[in-house]
Amino acid sequence: MSLPAPTLPRCYRHPDRETGRSCTRCGRPACSDCLVQGSVGSLCPECRREGRPDARTRIRWWNARQPTLLTFALIATNIGFYIWTLTANRTPIAGPGTWGRGEWDLALAKPFLELDGQWYRLVSSGFLHFSVLHIAMNMLLLFQLGQMLEPAMGRVRFGLLYFAALLAGSAGTLLIDPNSLSGGASGAVFGLMAGAVVALHQRGINPMQTGLGAVFVINLLLTFTIPNISIGGHVGGAIGGALCALVMLAPRDRRVPAWATYLAPVAVAAASIGVAVAVAA
Repeated sequence: MSLPAPTLPRCYRHPDRETGRSCTRCGRPACSDCLVQGSVGSLCPECRREGRPDARTRIRWWNARQPTLLTFALIATNIGFYIWTLTANRTPIAGPGTWGRGEWDLALAKPFLELDGQWYRLVSSGFLHFSVLHIAMNMLLLFQLGQMLEPAMGRVRFGLLYFAALLAGSAGTLLIDPNSLSGGASGAVFGLMAGAVVALHQRGINPMQTGLGAVFVINLLLTFTIPNISIGGHVGGAIGGALCALVMLAPRDRRVPAWATYLAPVAVAAASIGVAVAVAA
């Protein structure tokens, strides 16, 4: 007497296929095309979906793996504004081949504030660049400083430091050379550099023994020796960044309260706007 050949269960998704495998979690028989390797065993598509974190959790995990997201966002924004100025109406505004519509609409100068009330220029000028070399140098420094500061400070505080320095640079520009059209991320970048230098000094590290100190000094020398560079923007940004860093990047043994690290850049930004208002009055 012969026994019938044993039969294998059929895949729950493909009834025409026999399989000797099953989902480790729910035990349903499934073919190799349906099973996906999990951390332990193999899972059917339903169990794999059920085991995945929800969208909010996945976004939070992704966000945590981007320590310099704001740095890259600022770089992208600056590049975007530069491309916009290139593609905007290039009809000269202030002399043949000198200013295009894009630069004219974003640049900072006292008459725009006192006559037209265009206060947005305090910020927009910080995203304006006049040449490939201009934006390339600023973005290289922003990238390097962002890699250093953003992971240590956190995204929000790094952003507050950046914009406080940007506004301080705008205030410095209005104080030193109010009637010249100016722009560039240099004020914000100088603020980040000065902040990093202050942070090193507060921790007992001589900045001049690091590459950062040398870069900062070289850039200051260039500020005062090369024509057509905004001295007020660079120096103002550096002062604003340094003042913020005294609180925001203080060493742990000083026990600066957390709220003060947020208040400091807000205070510097408010003071910078106050200076701009006084100059334009």
